[in-house]
Amino acid sequence: MQAEEGDGIVVALKDILLQILLAGTAVFLIPLLHLGLSKQAVAKAGYHRMVQTSFAATSVVSMLLCLLFAHYGSPVSVPISLGIVPLTLVILYCRPRIGLTLSLLQILFYFLFAHPYNLYGFLLQTGILLYPIVWLSAKRFKHYTRSRKMATIIALITAELVVSSVLYIPLMESQHIFSIVQWVLLALGYTIGAVIAGSLSMLWIEQMQHHRGLEQHLSEVHHRYIAETEKLNQILNAVPLSIATVDKEGTVQFVNDTMEQTARDQLPCTTTPDLIGQPASQFVEQAQADKMESSIRKAIVHGEVSGLTVRYGSNVFQSRTVPIYAYSAELPREATGAMLIIQDITELEMLRSELDNVDRLSLVGQMAASITHEVRNPMAVVRGFLQLMQEKSPESLDHYYRIVLEELDRANSIINDFLSLAQNRIAEKEESQLHDIIHELSPLLWADANLRGQSIEFMLAHNVPKLHLNSKEIKQVVLNLARNGMEAMNEKGVLTLETRLVDDTVELCVRDTGPGIPRVKQEKLFEPFFTTKAKGTGLGLSMCLSIVERHNGTITVESEEGQGTTFKVAFQR
Repeated sequence: MQAEEGDGIVVALKDILLQILLAGTAVFLIPLLHLGLSKQAVAKAGYHRMVQTSFAATSVVSMLLCLLFAHYGSPVSVPISLGIVPLTLVILYCRPRIGLTLSLLQILFYFLFAHPYNLYGFLLQTGILLYPIVWLSAKRFKHYTRSRKMATIIALITAELVVSSVLYIPLMESQHIFSIVQWVLLALGYTIGAVIAGSLSMLWIEQMQHHRGLEQHLSEVHHRYIAETEKLNQILNAVPLSIATVDKEGTVQFVNDTMEQTARDQLPCTTTPDLIGQPASQFVEQAQADKMESSIRKAIVHGEVSGLTVRYGSNVFQSRTVPIYAYSAELPREATGAMLIIQDITELEMLRSELDNVDRLSLVGQMAASITHEVRNPMAVVRGFLQLMQEKSPESLDHYYRIVLEELDRANSIINDFLSLAQNRIAEKEESQLHDIIHELSPLLWADANLRGQSIEFMLAHNVPKLHLNSKEIKQVVLNLARNGMEAMNEKGVLTLETRLVDDTVELCVRDTGPGIPRVKQEKLFEPFFTTKAKGTGLGLSMCLSIVERHNGTITVESEEGQGTTFKVAFQR
């Protein structure tokens, strides 16, 4: 009898160890199911869903094996199944649908393999009495801390094994295999083994989840890094500056689109791969390569920010070298390279040179205006004395006096036009109707036309709005353009003044039926002192252009030889 009890204890211990392995390996076999799957397949199916499906599959096998060993083991073994360990973990960690499916499978396995049926065996091997407690715990289990999860699993598994041990007591008394002390030790062994298997399984699941969380976090950080890198590249490519980065040896590591385009302008067919890996001195002429290398060396070694003006062909560039530091919480930081910021200032240099010329010309113009103003005073005195001398001279000399006086008047007219052109001041404007200005000039224009045997036509639109104009200056423009047209026509010529509304502009057209202006001369019409008339000063159209530009308008000419000329003045509404 004692030999049988000893043999029964040994068999029971072996059964405990075997079931601990079967119950615990359900979780540890999960990674093996993923070895044959690609990352794309796992990502497509969903990592969490794949893990839960794998865990459910391994748990089904574990539950079935535990049940078979508990029921078909040695006659002296204890019929307690540790399949409740993986089942409990599935209910706590997986979706409710999976937990419910495995619970039904646990019951189905009993009815398939556990013959003969009895109530004690059903309650003992399925653990169904504690299903409600496990299900109620599953609702809040996922929000617990790791230590609380461990405590919950130990409590549930212990309760399940205690219930199974109590249910086995009536069966044990009928079989007379173990004594009470031996049964207590065996029950304690099953309980401790189940707790160990459940705890290790829980720790492995938590470790997998933690590892997956780290993978997801690393993946998110990687995607953010890629997105920020792409964003930075887009920003650098959108900046209208040529930017390049170099390493400690001065070798180019990166160039933006503007830098590539700048290099292509100097060396056609140049691409980004041609620039990467080359020294930064390729961006300047050979004579200035040393200056560029010195600037880069100062930035990397001493952390200095320096500027340099360099030339490449006919272009002028402003280069700025800035050190690039590696990330470090400690100071001083170490420079790992430098960034070159190159700006093409060729147009800026040309504009600066032109502005210097404009300043000089403006000064010359002011001096000339002052001089011409002073010249008019002695000319007025000369004209006055000539008139006195004409009165006291014989009539035979009147012809000469008239020529001298006409030339003085002509000189005075040139001076007046020059002063009007030189005084490029801001005109005081007010709301005026362009038609009113034309109507005020019409008697004077008709008088000039009648003297020449010409006629005038007015084609004034009815929907022309009021404009911000300086009436005095606009009168001068209309009068100059009209008289130019009259002087260009022969007798019986027709001068047409037309106004019209075109989009957001009001156009004034002055059209004549003269011989037209050659295309070569049209480009120079508005230049000072250029004229197509024998006795013209060449300042009238220049003055008109100056006045129209002060009104934020434009003046253009359309002319064909033999078909007349049209001057168009456009004002913004």
